[in-house]
Amino acid sequence: FFSSVFQVAPETKAIMKWLRSIPFVLSASLHGGELVVTYPYDYSRHPMEEKMFSPTPDEKVFKMLAKAYADAHPVISDRSELRCGGNFVKRGGIINGAEWYSFTGGMADFNYLHTNCFEVTVEVGCEKFPLEEELFTIWHENKGALLNYMEMVHRGIKGIVSDKFGNPIKNARISVRGIQHDVTTGN
Repeated sequence: FFSSVFQVAPETKAIMKWLRSIPFVLSASLHGGELVVTYPYDYSRHPMEEKMFSPTPDEKVFKMLAKAYADAHPVISDRSELRCGGNFVKRGGIINGAEWYSFTGGMADFNYLHTNCFEVTVEVGCEKFPLEEELFTIWHENKGALLNYMEMVHRGIKGIVSDKFGNPIKNARISVRGIQHDVTTGN
């Protein structure tokens, strides 16, 4: 995914190491410039690449996570098409990242492919670089949606994988029938 062709910045390497050392399971990347929630894959390997739907094996889970945020956001959930983000209304305020636009090296794809962490990208507002006086409104528009999204960490299967003596098993592979994407247990 991150080939030797790309020069990886030291801070990027540090984040990659950090993500591999702590068993995060849910994250969100906050961006500005639009009102939509995107989910992996952000990169399409298809030759046409641009605007090509590129689902992960966990497509249903990612759609559920993205909808949890979008449905709790007062503007993203607004059905008006005559606003920033209005072109995503018919999609429920969410879209597969590569279907919107394809790019390589994204955090959400890295997390999905190399850690146990499911990440969505939240475009939190219409301005790419909002003015200071706009930040309070943006915060209030996103606060409830962020809390709703964080609560999604309690969805799904969770527990401890242990040996016959009750000792936790580190790096045990967990497979779900029908989904070709395994996760591993933490420390």
